[in-house]
Amino acid sequence: MPKPKSFTAWLKTHADQRTAIGDLARDVSTDPDWPSRKGRQGQLDYLEERGAIDAAIETLERAWTQYEAYRAAQTDT
Repeated sequence: MPKPKSFTAWLKTHADQRTAIGDLARDVSTDPDWPSRKGRQGQLDYLEERGAIDAAIETLERAWTQYEAYRAAQTDT
């Protein structure tokens, strides 16, 4: 069974979507300072430190919820 993608790798697969998560994915893809290995809290802290709007933080939370569902589906197979 293949190892599930990291959150950042999973998120970047959504860059072609015309949704808030797609917008976040495009932003992350072009941000050289994105803390890809810092986990959920580190990424939330990163957005907050940079003055991200509430909608961006909510989008990251929603993306993590979807990512966790993806990971659960990967381990259930």
